[in-house]
Amino acid sequence: MTDHKPAIRAFLTQFFATDTLGDEDDFFAIGLVNSLFVMQLVLFVENQLGAAVDDEDLERANFASISAIDALVRRKSSVQAAT
Repeated sequence: MTDHKPAIRAFLTQFFATDTLGDEDDFFAIGLVNSLFVMQLVLFVENQLGAAVDDEDLERANFASISAIDALVRRKSSVQAAT
């Protein structure tokens, strides 16, 4: 299964320095994100990583860290592959 963390990290570098951002660091708790950024992040996940984000996926926990986004994409990819 594809590791999406490098692509996620590359996307994030456009908005904030990620050289010190760990895979588990919570963007929201650190104060790096706002609602506009979250929408950009959702579009990135859909358009660049190919994972359709449904309404039930729009939870903070799914987008709070590099690892959380990677896990969401993996889950969505598994569901798409099974259908």
